[in-house]
Amino acid sequence: MNHALQFYIDGAWVAPATDARLPVIDPSTEEAFAEIALGGAADVDRAVAAARRAFRSYSQTTREERLALMRRLLEVYKARLPEMAEAISREMGAPLPFALNSQAGIGTAHLAKMIETLETYYFEEMRGTTLIAREPIGVVGMITPWNWPMNQIMCKVAPALAAGCTMVLKPSEIAPMSGLLFAEICDEAGLPRGVFNLVNGDGPGVGEAMSRHPGIDMMSFTGSTRAGILVAKGAADTIKRVHQELGGKSANVLLPDADLETAVTKGVQGCFGNSGQSCNAPTRMFVPADRHDEAAAIAARAADAFKVGPADAASTQLGPVVSQVQYDKIQGLIETGIREGARLVAGGPGRPDGLNRGYFVRPTVFADVTPDMTIAREEIFGPVLSILSYETEDEAAELANDTVYGLASYVQSADPERARAFARRMRTGNVYLNYPAWDAGAPFGGYKQSGNGREYAEFGLDEFLEIKGFVGWGA
Repeated sequence: MNHALQFYIDGAWVAPATDARLPVIDPSTEEAFAEIALGGAADVDRAVAAARRAFRSYSQTTREERLALMRRLLEVYKARLPEMAEAISREMGAPLPFALNSQAGIGTAHLAKMIETLETYYFEEMRGTTLIAREPIGVVGMITPWNWPMNQIMCKVAPALAAGCTMVLKPSEIAPMSGLLFAEICDEAGLPRGVFNLVNGDGPGVGEAMSRHPGIDMMSFTGSTRAGILVAKGAADTIKRVHQELGGKSANVLLPDADLETAVTKGVQGCFGNSGQSCNAPTRMFVPADRHDEAAAIAARAADAFKVGPADAASTQLGPVVSQVQYDKIQGLIETGIREGARLVAGGPGRPDGLNRGYFVRPTVFADVTPDMTIAREEIFGPVLSILSYETEDEAAELANDTVYGLASYVQSADPERARAFARRMRTGNVYLNYPAWDAGAPFGGYKQSGNGREYAEFGLDEFLEIKGFVGWGA
């Protein structure tokens, strides 16, 4: 990649306003493998100006013109999928097969679904003599995280393109290489000048400048609840729309009739996927009190079966976590779990045997966790599962909802009707029943401190549109 020290603005690779730089660390080795430029307010100003100029014409394009553009983008993205997988694997530690099939592959799925959505989306409708029209909101500032880089970039860029918006993207400075490669893909696909712009940087330097910028009409942010609050505060003075997908502490409720062996094993796998670095990971497992020890033993076996190792090793199932900061946070929370009295049944502090370098975490399971414990309340964002008990389904529902978060929940039962009835009680944006296949057409987003707004398909497209009423249009 030849553009790591540049930004993509107004259809060209340009030099940043200053010479500030940041190394990009390979979490498998703890060594820098690249260096990126860090932007600031002047770079944001330049990118926003380009996006505003482009909005005048791009907002007036037809559905067919935008579809042609997005189909070309999908074609180029697919052609460069192996490169994207390698970039993601190196920057955030995903094992290469997972990086190809899931991390990079999910970008293909989202773009294809948004193309399908745009083909039939109703931008206008008559209600009596009034025309209701949906128009692009304007220039969108986008801040994306490191844990699912292309999932979150495509969940913002694809609906913005479909809506007729222009945009400025700040990828995570921890995992920026996939974002730079995506900018190359946009350029190769022939996106009009200024429609897509990329400025690398950190939150204080670029994120805050974007949030406060009067030329940005909407902020779309994915990341921690703490950072999401800062984005919302920064955006408040200009009354811009703020769309957020934030943290989670998702409950996985195993109802008494669930097949415990299958439900617990799949629950551990779901919690540990992507090294536990997913906002909707099922990190709190609720099991009937009289089967708690049995569930703990199954979970321990499932955890011990994971092979932890470098992202480029063929046998690796679980790669490192992304950074020293993240590693230290996870280690601290594991120690807190032990100190507060949870029973460690798998994993624990430190690195797995034989791994003395890299941000590797032992797949960890705690049993006898109580709802007041730190590990039952804080988002750990690592391969750490907490098992809690309940006596009745009423208690299970109450405990599952007893969190500031509301992104996702999971329900397991041999009886679909029983699962559905329980699912209706969950105060979360998504409920997954009996470990279903992922659905690119399901709305994604959360209640409470897990954010506001939704992503995926038409639910994501809606967020990038303003509603206008033409009263008397049909009189």
